[in-house]
Amino acid sequence: MTATVKDPPAAPPRASTPPRRPVVARRLWLTFCYAILVPGAILFVAPFAWLVSASFQHVGDIFSWPPQWIPKNPTLDGYKGFFDIGKAGEDAQGSEGAWRWFLNSAFVAGSVTVLQLFFNALAAYTFAKRKFPGRDAIFLVFLATMMVPPQVTLIPNYLVLKHIPFFGGNDVLGNGGHGWLDSYWGLILPGAVSAFGIFLLRQYMMSIPDELLDAARIDGAGEFRVFWRVVLPLSGPALAATAIFTFTYAWEDFLWPLIVISSSDKYTAPLGLALFVVKNRTSWNLLMAGSVVATLPMVITFLVFQRRFIQGISMSGLKG
Repeated sequence: MTATVKDPPAAPPRASTPPRRPVVARRLWLTFCYAILVPGAILFVAPFAWLVSASFQHVGDIFSWPPQWIPKNPTLDGYKGFFDIGKAGEDAQGSEGAWRWFLNSAFVAGSVTVLQLFFNALAAYTFAKRKFPGRDAIFLVFLATMMVPPQVTLIPNYLVLKHIPFFGGNDVLGNGGHGWLDSYWGLILPGAVSAFGIFLLRQYMMSIPDELLDAARIDGAGEFRVFWRVVLPLSGPALAATAIFTFTYAWEDFLWPLIVISSSDKYTAPLGLALFVVKNRTSWNLLMAGSVVATLPMVITFLVFQRRFIQGISMSGLKG
């Protein structure tokens, strides 16, 4: 008998090494991006860094050349003088009512933010999930209002606030008094609704499946309960983005409080800082300290809601 010789098993195919060219190209692209982003970040951060540094310097050192990024003799006189804690120097007279400015700004910005989140979300839910005649046409009108500069509506808004009936000494026809001028009502209610906020929330709510809403309706939930229990919790990222935009705009608004408010006890932080310059003949160390304190709430708000803010922007159709 002759033994049959079997062929040796075929060797497994050798794994082909992936080409290195995509890896090299990716590294070059990342290097190019960082080469642009890092100088840009330094350019944008430098003014704020100098502001913080100048707030800890003496008046004579603030405008020295070259600028002192790290104070040689740091001092808290600017902050003490701004909040009227002790005497910051011979020319510093303190800032009477500075704490009240920031409390007013926090109250106004917080109230405007809460009102916008509620009313904007209601309108956005209506435009995104409810069907009624003329819905798209009305939404286009809302979007068209975003193209109108706020300076155009400044005088009409002022006249409307002045002639609010039964407020500020006005009669039933809105005459005889000042209405909502020089009041917190005049600072808060004109900003209670925003076309941009409605647009942002509406784009996000359109991505919520209608099956979830139908399931809630089958379980017996009314429209407001569907909105409050289902849609609103799922819109957290878009609500966070809207809150950051609204709070930042309301906090740093200067023109509208300047026109509406005439009583010093209702000044907001931007208005108070501007008047502080005139009152103290531009004591730069006090002004720098006050500017740092006025900027901190916006920075803290963004850092707290940063992740939800980016998620809300990326999922609401505003990328690019």
